[in-house]
Amino acid sequence: MTGQIISPDGLARCFGNRAGQDALAHYHDTEWGVPVHEDRHLFEMLTLEGAQAGLSWEVVLKKRPGYRAAFQDFDRHRVAAMTDDELEALRDNPGIVRNRLKIYSTRGNANAILAVRQSHGSFDSYLWGFVDGRPQVNYFATHAEVPSSTALSDRLSKDMKRRGFRFVGSTIIYAFMQGIGMVDDHVAGCWQRSGTDAMRPLEA
Repeated sequence: MTGQIISPDGLARCFGNRAGQDALAHYHDTEWGVPVHEDRHLFEMLTLEGAQAGLSWEVVLKKRPGYRAAFQDFDRHRVAAMTDDELEALRDNPGIVRNRLKIYSTRGNANAILAVRQSHGSFDSYLWGFVDGRPQVNYFATHAEVPSSTALSDRLSKDMKRRGFRFVGSTIIYAFMQGIGMVDDHVAGCWQRSGTDAMRPLEA
C-alpha cells in the first residue's frame, strides 16, 4: 500500500497530485530526479532552492520566469558582475522573492561557482564528484518516508559553505540534489518509478 493520491489526469505522483497543481506536476514529471549536468541549469536550481527557504516550492516555481529575467538567465559571469544598485532594485521586483539576503546570495553564489570552475573545471564536476558521477537511487514506499537531509547532503552543505556559498544548509542541499537528479527519490507507486527512461526527458 503506497498511499499515493491519483491525480486528475490519472497518474500517481510523489507530489503535485491535486487539482490546480499543474506547475508542481510538470516539475515532478520532467525534472525532479532527472540528472542535470549543465552549469547554468545547476546555478538556476541552486538559486531557486535557496529562495524556497520558508516558502512553498510551488510559489517559487511560479516565479521561475521572473528569476530568469532578473538574474541574466543565470549566466554566472553576468550575475557575478551585478552591482549593489542592480541588486537593490530587485527588492522592488514582484517576479522574485524579494528577500535582501537571498538576492545578494545569488551574486555571491555566482562568484563561488566561478571559483569552483577554476578548481574543478565545472560546477557539474564538483557536485557530481560527491556521488562518483552516478545518481543515488533510493526506494521508499511513500513520500512521507523521504528524508529532508542525509549524511551526504550534510557533507556537501559543509563543503559548499566552506567555499563561500550561501543558503546551502543541508535541507536545502538535499532538495537541490533531488531536483538535479543526484538523488532519485521517486517512491513506489509513482508513475516515474514504473515508467521507462524514454518517458523521462533530460531537460524541462
